[in-house]
Amino acid sequence: MDYHRTSLDEALPEGQSLREGSAVAGLPGTRRAAQPPAAMDAESFSSASERILTAINTVIDGKAEAAKLALTVLLAQGHLLLEDVPGVGKTLLAKTLARTIDCSVSRIQFTPDLLPSDVTGVSIYNQASRSFEFRPGAVFANIVIGDEINRASAKTQSALLECMEEHQVTVDGKSYKLDEPFMVVATQNPIEMEGTYPLPEAQRDRFMARISMGYPDKDAEMEMLETHQATSPLTKVTAVVTAGEVASMIATVRQVYVSQSIKEYTVSLGRATRESGMLRLGASPRSMLQLLRAAKATAALEGRDYVLPDDVVSVAEAVLAHRIILDRKAASTGETAQSVIRAVLAKIPVSPDMAAAPATSAGHAAGGGVSTRAATLPDRR
Repeated sequence: MDYHRTSLDEALPEGQSLREGSAVAGLPGTRRAAQPPAAMDAESFSSASERILTAINTVIDGKAEAAKLALTVLLAQGHLLLEDVPGVGKTLLAKTLARTIDCSVSRIQFTPDLLPSDVTGVSIYNQASRSFEFRPGAVFANIVIGDEINRASAKTQSALLECMEEHQVTVDGKSYKLDEPFMVVATQNPIEMEGTYPLPEAQRDRFMARISMGYPDKDAEMEMLETHQATSPLTKVTAVVTAGEVASMIATVRQVYVSQSIKEYTVSLGRATRESGMLRLGASPRSMLQLLRAAKATAALEGRDYVLPDDVVSVAEAVLAHRIILDRKAASTGETAQSVIRAVLAKIPVSPDMAAAPATSAGHAAGGGVSTRAATLPDRR
């Protein structure tokens, strides 16, 4: 597996520079397909996803749901924020997910003295050619692990804004495309911890989902003590899929069908958060798009080529809770972002037609894709 160093002393080959507006040239491990990847058939998709989840679960004990949500975000082309107290496996989950894929990976340790140019790259004067050449930063990789992102200043945190939204970096007026697939997996400690800075609202909104790992149960903790004492669990993790296979899985997710009623249901959820009397900031339009993408990935992982209300509900809290801000009155009464999202979900009705499989659902995944299964009405009215 290829790793990019986070320092800027990793130079390109002699006389070689990056092409403006194109993928990074000369970096090891970068991949960009000449043609859009083809969607997978149902069996291949299921096999690939099962291999990834099995590899993660051999390392992260008792956190199957967190592993599945991390894979969901990857397949939905989103970015993942892992937030919890120290020592519960945030960085381990990020590293394990990255190692299951044969692609380029970089790790950034966010510290108060980290500069934006350390993340994105910098133009350096080449005396031999008498011109400035762009030296890429750590963000030029398929998967970027940002460890303890909220220990860096807001200025450095904001260096990721363009990367995460547009999959490109602009330095000195020139734009450089990032490789695909591209995913940022960031970890952070709660803002009450010493030496942390809160993420700006614009930065939080670019993360598709937030996961709180939580403490493992007793059995999982005992298993960890039995198996992880001698060596790091990461030593036995190897790549189980290629970057090309992940690209094909993403193409499969894109073809998952979303009915008009599901779209209306999703919009109703977003509007309900903005109209809630308990919130100072509701869910953004961007979050509605990301909620649907996450729901499509969830449906694909469940073996369907169409979205059900349960797919939206299952990821709503992870996708929306970190974006909304409680007003002072709601916060003083003990409300949380999670409780508000649950209240909104309970308030918006689910009609029977939303839970019905579309008559031509198999046709919505042209060229293969996941298969259809019988739908059941979610018990949420």
